Amino acid sequence: MTQTPNIPPVIESDEREYRDSGVPSTVAIAGHPLHPLLVTFPIAFLTGVLGTDVGYWLTSDPFWARASFWLLGAGIVTGLIAAATGMSDFLRIERVRQHSAGWAHMAGNVAALGLSLASFVLRWGNQTNAILPVGLIISLLVATLIAITGWYGAELIYRHKVAVIGYGPNARP
Repeated sequence: MTQTPNIPPVIESDEREYRDSGVPSTVAIAGHPLHPLLVTFPIAFLTGVLGTDVGYWLTSDPFWARASFWLLGAGIVTGLIAAATGMSDFLRIERVRQHSAGWAHMAGNVAALGLSLASFVLRWGNQTNAILPVGLIISLLVATLIAITGWYGAELIYRHKVAVIGYGPNARP
C-alpha cells in the first residue's frame, strides 16, 4: 500500500503570489529586461579582480597587477551601465522598494562600485604596490558583496517577480 506524501495546504497569500505574473522591467528591449543581461559583465570583471590579485600575491608577477587594474576599470564602467538600468527599476517599480531585498541589492552594489573605484584610484600610479594587502582585501570585500547582492537580485526576480515576462493568468498580452 502506497502512502500519499504529507503535502501542506496552499496558503491563500502564497497562491496569490504564485499566480502573480510579475512586474516588467522599465528598461527592456522587446520585453526582455536589460539589467539581468548587463550585470554579467561587472560581476565577471570585479570578481575576476580577486583572482588576479591572488595571482599577483602568489607569483609577484606584475602581469597580474596590470590585469587587476584593467579588470577594475572594465568592471566600473560596465557596473555604472548596469547600475543605470537597475536604478531605473528601483525608482520606477514600487515592488522593488517594498522588499528589503531591493534595498540590500541596491545598497550593496553601490558599495561594491564605490570600493572598486577606491581600489582603482589606489592602483592608478603603481599597480603592484597597491595590491598587498589593501587591494587584495578590497577585492575580497567586493567579491563577497557581489555574491550577496546577486542573491538579493535573484530574490527580486524569482520570489518577488520583478523584471519578468509574465505568463500566468494575470499576464498582460
